[in-house]
Amino acid sequence: MKVGDLVSLEARAFVPARDFELSKRFYEALGFELEWSSAELAGFRRGTSAFLLQNFHVPACTGNFMMHLLVERVDDWWRHAASVAAAFGIRVEEPRDQPWGMRDFPLVDPSGVLWRIAQPIVD
Repeated sequence: MKVGDLVSLEARAFVPARDFELSKRFYEALGFELEWSSAELAGFRRGTSAFLLQNFHVPACTGNFMMHLLVERVDDWWRHAASVAAAFGIRVEEPRDQPWGMRDFPLVDPSGVLWRIAQPIVD
């Protein structure tokens, strides 16, 4: 068998949760579908984007854990995320055009995981 014959179906990050139930509610409110859940792990999906939420948290590592979500209409996502963030008592900054060709905004989840939600800047 050659490497070219190997098929990859999906890559999913394991996102840490300090409060597993709170994080599940947060991600559902943000618009992710809870596909399944056990006591230790939950699968979330929105369209072709997916991740695994784990009932595990190491504070020293969470501060360096980041996710990137590429979306359409980032300003609409920001308005929705801002209302969700307010309901969960967390902060979200307004979208800005970035020098790397994205318009994005940072969102920090209830466990301290940084999400950058972005769309490409089209000239």
